[in-house]
Amino acid sequence: MFHTVLASVAGALLLTLLLAAAPPPPRGAFATGAYRNLFVEAGHSAQESRAKIDAAFRQLFHGDPSTQGLYYPAGSNANGPLAYILDVMHNDVRSEGISYGMMIAVQLDKKPEFDALWNWARTYMYHSQGPAQGFFSWSVKTDGKPNDEMPAPDGEEYIATSLYFAAARWGSNYKAEADRLLTDMLHRAVATGPTLAGPRTSGPLFDAAHKMVRFSPVLGDARNTDDGGHTDPSYHLPAFYELWARWGPAADRAFWAQAAAASREFFEKAAHPSTGLAPEYANYDGTPWAAHWNKMSVHFSYDSWRTAMNWSVDWAWWAADPREPQRSDRLQAFFEAHQGNQFTLDGHPLDKSHSDGLTAMNAVVSLAATEPRARTFVEALWNMPIPKGGMRYYDGALYLFALLHCGGEFRIWGPTGHNRGAQ
Repeated sequence: MFHTVLASVAGALLLTLLLAAAPPPPRGAFATGAYRNLFVEAGHSAQESRAKIDAAFRQLFHGDPSTQGLYYPAGSNANGPLAYILDVMHNDVRSEGISYGMMIAVQLDKKPEFDALWNWARTYMYHSQGPAQGFFSWSVKTDGKPNDEMPAPDGEEYIATSLYFAAARWGSNYKAEADRLLTDMLHRAVATGPTLAGPRTSGPLFDAAHKMVRFSPVLGDARNTDDGGHTDPSYHLPAFYELWARWGPAADRAFWAQAAAASREFFEKAAHPSTGLAPEYANYDGTPWAAHWNKMSVHFSYDSWRTAMNWSVDWAWWAADPREPQRSDRLQAFFEAHQGNQFTLDGHPLDKSHSDGLTAMNAVVSLAATEPRARTFVEALWNMPIPKGGMRYYDGALYLFALLHCGGEFRIWGPTGHNRGAQ
C-alpha cells in the first residue's frame, strides 16, 4: 500500500513538473497586440518595410491610371467624393476590388480614399430591393450599371470588417452600417424577382445549418446555374468571424463563433493532405464542387490562391488551430518544388505560368509556417516589383495585401484600443 501511494505521489509530481516545463500555448495578435514583421525578421529594417508598403500604395492607388493605378476618382455626389477600384483586364468594377480597396485604406489610415470607395459602393452597387436586397452587385460597369446584380459574398465580408475597423479608427456611423450588413448576410429573407439574367430567388449569404459562407445566395434562376448549396474555400475568413463574434449584433455572436470553428474544420477537409492545395469551389464537406461554367472549379486555381492566406492570418491573429501551421508547411513545401498557377489538388500542373499574386499569397503563408523555407517566400515577395500593366488588378491587390500582412501592418482595429481587439 505504501509503495502504491508513493508511486501515485511521484507520478503526480512528475506530471506537475512536465506541465511547468511545457511552453505556454501560442497567443495570437488579438490577445497580444503584437504583429510579426516578416521583412524585419528576414533582415530588412522597419523603415524599409514601411517605405515599400507606402510606395506600393502610391503606385496602385495614385499612379499612372493607364499603366499603374487601380483607384479611379469618379466625381462626387451629395455624400462626397466617389471612386472605384478597376479590374483593368475585364474593365469592370467588382465588390471584391472595392472591398479590398476599403480594407487597404483603413489599414493605412487613408480615410478620404476609404470614404470615396464606400460612397461609390453604396451609390452604384448596393440593392435596397429585389433578390439582391441588402447586398452589393459583384460586377458593374464603370458607369455603375450592373453586369450582374447578385453578390459574391467575399465582398460583403471584407466590406463589413473594414467598416468595423473604420469605426474604431475614425468613429462616425460605420459600425451601424456594418451591423446592418452582417444581419442581412445571416438573416435576409428569401426573395424572388427580376434580374438581368431573368427571375432569381435568393437568400442570405451564410448557410445556417453548416455555419458556412455560400458561394452565392442564389437559390434558383432561369439558367439554373446555382442552388446556393456549395461554397468557395477562399471566401472562408475565420479571422474575421471571430471579430464579428465579439463586435457584431449581440443576437448573432454565438453563430459567428461557430462559423469560425466550422471554417477551420472545413480548411482541414478541403486542403489536400499532401500538397495543402484547395479547390476553387467545394461542397460544405470540403470535397470539390464542379461548376459547368468553370472547368477549373475542382482544381487549385485563381480563387484558391487566397485560401492559405485566410488560414495563415487566422493563425497569426488567433492561434486557435494548430493544424494551420502544419498545413502552411505542406503548402510551402509543395511550392518550393513546383511552379505554376493551377494544379490538380494532388499536385499535377495544369499550366506553366506563375503570377505575382500567387507569389504574394505564398509569402503570407509564412505567418503560420514553421520551416526555414518560409523566409525564402518572404524574400520572393520583397524582391517583386509592384505589379503594373494589364494584370495589375488581381496581382496588385494581392501584392499590397501581402505587404501589409508580412510587414505587420494588417491589424485588428478594435473598439477599445489601438490596433487590437477586445472581448
